[in-house]
Formats: sequence, structure tokens, C-alpha cells
Amino acid sequence: MRDPSLRRSVALFRAFLHEQTDPEGCYGLLARDAADQLERYGPLSGAVVADVGGGAGHFTAEFRRRGALAVLLEPDPAELYARGTPPEGAVLADGYLLPLADGAADVCFSSNVLEHVADPHTFLSEMVRVTRPGGLIYVAFTNWLSPWGGHETAPWHYLGARRARDRYRRRTGRSPKHTLGENLFALHVGPTLRQVRARGDVEVLAARSRYAPFLAGAVARLPGVREVATWNLLLILRRLP
Repeated sequence: MRDPSLRRSVALFRAFLHEQTDPEGCYGLLARDAADQLERYGPLSGAVVADVGGGAGHFTAEFRRRGALAVLLEPDPAELYARGTPPEGAVLADGYLLPLADGAADVCFSSNVLEHVADPHTFLSEMVRVTRPGGLIYVAFTNWLSPWGGHETAPWHYLGARRARDRYRRRTGRSPKHTLGENLFALHVGPTLRQVRARGDVEVLAARSRYAPFLAGAVARLPGVREVATWNLLLILRRLP
């Protein structure tokens, strides 16, 4: 699927609608899409890839299919075993302290994890640390003010996180998986971009909406508008010497 394009965006949106009933189809498509994005900057074949917070290993599996030496690093045992047996070589590990040497990875990858960590600056710094000079860092996250910012409580998070949780509980009879301030944090596009661009150890290769069908880069450059319209911010960085 050409990226960006309306066909691609529609296909991804349809896959997300069936995330609960068909996680293999949803995350398999998303993994292929992310791998395609990375291969614009170089082949994955032969690359060492660290998949940080990769859950049950859908992305790791796709990277390995393309010839990468990929390792899955996931802090939550429930996520790691969501598909039964985790991928061979998976490691139960915290993204704040990755069990990798400095510069060990050619690519450090994180999809939709950053909004779930209380200290995104430290998390990003650790990803940069384990990436070799000249290597790539791929980070994508759902920003709080996007239509999906509240995750399963969206779009009612616009009326307040507590109200959105109460509404979800009334409708489903159970508590939502994510709680603001515990395992979901209000991350914003503008401050994140400023933090990343202020770093002296990375070069920003791409800062764009991950799923937009057109003007993916332009959306992320519009203050205010980008907090809603970006939906999911994709950063591709190159580690500087």
C-alpha cells in the first residue's frame, strides 16, 4: 500500500475496527506497514532490530520475515504471552533500562508505547543509547488530544478522563484497561517534537502523522491543529555519532 494514500488509511482503519476480534489481522497489517516505512531508509535484512514494548511479537515476527535479527523486549508478561508462546528469544524487560549494550541495535523500534510510560524522555533516551551511530529509531504514539487519545474510552476523553471512564463502566459493566496517570499519559505532539529536536544525539528524518491519507508531514507542523489531526505521531530518527 502506498504511503500516504487513502487506500492505505482506509485499510488500516478497517483493521483497527476488528482489533479485538481479529488481532492477528490487525497487527499483522500494521507490522507490514511499519516495516515498509523503515525499509525506505535501508533494508531490514541483516539488521539487528530491538522491538521495545512489542507485546506479543507481531512486529518482531515481521522484521524476522524480512531477514532481520529481531529481539522482542516487553515488560508485561500478559502482553508477552497474549498469543500463547512468545517468540523465541523474547525478553521480559523494562524500556527504562534495556538489557542491551550501547549501540547494539541497527534499529530501535517502538509502536504505540510512548503514551503508556510516565517518563517518555528517559524512555526515548534509552532507545537512543542502544542504537548504533547511524542507526534508526522508530517511535510512534497516540497523542492525548487525538480522536483515539483515550483509547477504549475515546472520544469521550475530550469531556475528561474520569467522565469517560465512568461512561465506559456504565456501558460495558467493566473498567477500561487504561487509566490516565497510571498506564496512560497525556502526551502531546508539540512538546514531544520540541524535546526531540532539542537533542544533540539524533537527527529527525521524519515527523508526521502515521495514518493520514495525505499531507502527513504538513499536519504535524501546524500548532494546535496537529494535536487533534495528527492522530498518531510517527518519528523516525537517525542516531548521530
